[in-house]
Amino acid sequence: MEFLLRRRAAAATEQMDRPDCDARLLDNTYRQFGLINKVLSGWRRIYAKELRTIAPPQSRPLTILDVGCGGGDLAVLLSRWAARDGKSMHITGIDPDPRAARFARQRAVASGVDFREAHSSDLVREGTRFDVVISNHVLHHLAPEELRQLLSDSETLAETKSLHNDLIRSPAAFALFSVAALPFRQSFIRKDGLTSIRRSYKPAELSSAAPPGWSVERSSAFHQVLTWHHD
Repeated sequence: MEFLLRRRAAAATEQMDRPDCDARLLDNTYRQFGLINKVLSGWRRIYAKELRTIAPPQSRPLTILDVGCGGGDLAVLLSRWAARDGKSMHITGIDPDPRAARFARQRAVASGVDFREAHSSDLVREGTRFDVVISNHVLHHLAPEELRQLLSDSETLAETKSLHNDLIRSPAAFALFSVAALPFRQSFIRKDGLTSIRRSYKPAELSSAAPPGWSVERSSAFHQVLTWHHD
């Protein structure tokens, strides 16, 4: 396994990214992401450390852009945590894949959450700004030039900070997820999750791939956050 994970499998393709993949399995995958992200992705710690403490000026809601939001589960989860804490938050989830945007828009969401079919560059052209830009499990999908574009867009769009949470490629992560994902049937969760780990960066690799001003920190045992703070 160590040999398998020595280098990024950058050319590998996840089933859910194929335009002709099974639509039923894809919807099941978006649906099951909710539990995966809640339990394994480390966002509770990120929320508590990085988002809950931000106090926007003029007592307005904290605005967050969730790039590559997939089925929209993270945006809804953050909204619920904020509501329990009595914190006003507005989250916009965007995804360029029309299938993801459709699924997200069909969610029964809380107030303060909306979804769009869009790319981060679309919002840059519109001149839109947010307090925080985030993403979850997006970076490993991107070619080098796409990664640079996303990070450039994030710097333009974020007033305060940008947080991109992604997997860490390691034998331990591969072995743990291989077992943990066994109950997830009739979806692409297990196969694509293992492919995602193979495509992901090690912390030193991600740090080298990012432009100056960005830093890498572990958010959980198998996740890392690429972070940028506005000066």
